[in-house]
Amino acid sequence: MESTPRHKIPATLIPGDGIGPEVVAATVQVLDALGSPFIWDVQHAGIAGVTHCGDPLPDVTLESVRKNKLALKGPLTTPIGDGFRSSNVRLREEFQLFGNVRPVHTIIPGRYDKIDLVLVRENLGGFYVAHEYYIPVGDDPKAVAVATGVNTRDACARIARFAFEYALKHGRKKITVVHKANILKVLTGLFLDAARDVARDYEGRVEMNDIIVDACAMQLVLNPWQFDMLVCTNLFGDILSDQLAGLVGGLGMAPGANYGTDTAIFEAVHGSAPDIAGKDVANPISLLLASGLMLEHVGKGDLAQRLRTAITQTLNTDHICTRDLKGTASTREFAAAVVRRIEST
Repeated sequence: MESTPRHKIPATLIPGDGIGPEVVAATVQVLDALGSPFIWDVQHAGIAGVTHCGDPLPDVTLESVRKNKLALKGPLTTPIGDGFRSSNVRLREEFQLFGNVRPVHTIIPGRYDKIDLVLVRENLGGFYVAHEYYIPVGDDPKAVAVATGVNTRDACARIARFAFEYALKHGRKKITVVHKANILKVLTGLFLDAARDVARDYEGRVEMNDIIVDACAMQLVLNPWQFDMLVCTNLFGDILSDQLAGLVGGLGMAPGANYGTDTAIFEAVHGSAPDIAGKDVANPISLLLASGLMLEHVGKGDLAQRLRTAITQTLNTDHICTRDLKGTASTREFAAAVVRRIEST
């Protein structure tokens, strides 16, 4: 059995589907230039899991994450309608990754300048867990569709406390709890009540207010600067985190992190984009920034800052951008440009 190189941190690497292998390769290249602290165990999931192991979430992948308690993941394809259940959701459930964190910052000045927001999403409950079934009527086996949403007070309080502790650690001053308690009085009313209970422990240190989800969506367009941190239920967090990404240039500019009690998985928040897979045109910034969150998680904040600085300089000083950012650079060319910036500092 091979020993782990000294000072290297074992981590699972899941290239994923579609453009996943391309953005993962670019990210590993950039991390290597930083003197990556990770030693990778490459595993598969999603369509790649089916192709390599006959399973969208193979046991060997689960065992790797269970052993390492740390993973970096490219996008995974989830079939629309029929087909297997989301491997992303299954990973969150398997490792009880209850806290999803999606920070967004303006890197390229544009329509919305000086955006600096963090969305914290409860990751295991609500409607998003997809506990669904059909009720047949007559000769139609799919006459009625039913989805069951479940929130527990303990889970709601846990994500609220996680958010308040995150705010203290990162110097955030205000948390806005997003809900639909005017209509979903029980399901999201419990979420709001639990957050208010937790907020009492942080009075004088972190402010809390709340907002109905549809009003929040509008205010994010009209005046996003009024928000500091958003705390959301599972489904609302999924939707609003994409809106936040749109404020700073799209899903290619926003990272994601999933935290449990002892395991963390970092990921690109965009999809697998099969239409551009293999064309070397994908933007790797989402996964690069996610790897920065991963570096911070393992106590390498200095490397994370060097990474973010290199990305910013590549975009704004060197004016090297991928096509989604109105540039011409390929995935590989962008990664190489970031590497040059890292090596020059």
